[in-house]
Amino acid sequence: MSLRLHATVSLSLALLASGWNAHAQGSYKIGEINSYKAQPAFLEPYKKGMELAIEQVNATGGVGGKKLELVVRDDNGTPGDAVRAAEELIAREKVDVLMGSFLSHVGLALTDFAQQKKRFFLAAEPLTDKIVWEQGNRYTFRLRPSTYMQVAMLVPEAAKMNKKRWAIVYPNYEYGQSAVATFKKLLSQAQPGVEFVAEQATPLGKVDAGSVVQALQDAKPDAIFNVLFAADLAKFVREGNTRGLFADKGVVSLLSGEPEYLDTLKAETPEGWVVTGYPWYSIHTPEHDAFLQTYQKRFKDYPRAGSVVGYNAIQSIAAGLKKAGSADSEKLIAAFRGLQVRTPFGLITYRAQDHQSTMGAYVGKTGIYGGKGVMVDFQYLDGAKFQPSDAEVAKLRPAAP
Repeated sequence: MSLRLHATVSLSLALLASGWNAHAQGSYKIGEINSYKAQPAFLEPYKKGMELAIEQVNATGGVGGKKLELVVRDDNGTPGDAVRAAEELIAREKVDVLMGSFLSHVGLALTDFAQQKKRFFLAAEPLTDKIVWEQGNRYTFRLRPSTYMQVAMLVPEAAKMNKKRWAIVYPNYEYGQSAVATFKKLLSQAQPGVEFVAEQATPLGKVDAGSVVQALQDAKPDAIFNVLFAADLAKFVREGNTRGLFADKGVVSLLSGEPEYLDTLKAETPEGWVVTGYPWYSIHTPEHDAFLQTYQKRFKDYPRAGSVVGYNAIQSIAAGLKKAGSADSEKLIAAFRGLQVRTPFGLITYRAQDHQSTMGAYVGKTGIYGGKGVMVDFQYLDGAKFQPSDAEVAKLRPAAP
């Protein structure tokens, strides 16, 4: 190679590298891992919520002059695929931060991965308490109210029913197991003498609704605590309606007031269930009105619960990056401890003691309006008021500084 050609090639490579670095330095890359194929009802709106937040942040100049860039991977609803996706995002895509996950056992796998690789991870949706307590670590923060928080919001309403014999149905994996353990503990404290007369633990996504409903009927409960969601919930409700399972019984149901699931049930929605959910059509606050109008204008559709979670997750990442002034994991950890974020539900804070946000939930009852399932008689409950004491958290989270 001639000296002149060598100099030209070297200069070209230098300019190419300079241009690539300038592009890389001009954005923060967010690696998002989720069960898009396995849980589309929640995660298609979730993706829209993320897109809206990205557009809003970038339209105002990004974070410190850097745009946000989203790189998405599907985990197929399995921990192994989630970890492989995280490895690929870091090694090939050179992402700055990791976020996402929906299913609790997948979220726990990513929580462990974050600790091993010493990389910041925001668990947006998985609800198991272990993510911030027993298996919590310095690198993982969680956005959505946990199983403990949402069950703690429902238990006072369950106790008011004054029912003694309770039956329970739940998906037999981490989320369902965590929710049931908390419900039993908190209801027994609120209503001493309560009995749990039947439990049906079903395979996720494969509920045999006929046999489950029959088993619950045979136990003759006064009330039912349900943790099923998505297609399993629809099958359970339809079979229960057909066989009269819910007649004259109190029912408390986690997540069942979310439009993702009520939209599927439509006029089959049982009335009077006590639920957590998202009554987007009747929330009238300045923060939510602004979000609703912008979302509807952008997507020609109404938001679901997933939309708010996706939106809040990106807004949280943006706020953390801005406060940290960097995507360095240790700086992000320091920034997220005590971080406050403005959301459609109002101001939330990421607790320093366990990395759980104070995002709350709406609690109300199911009803039917215009042939659709809705939430009525609801109120927003601040997540900060439904968490254990700092002393209890310290016992639950012994290994995390």
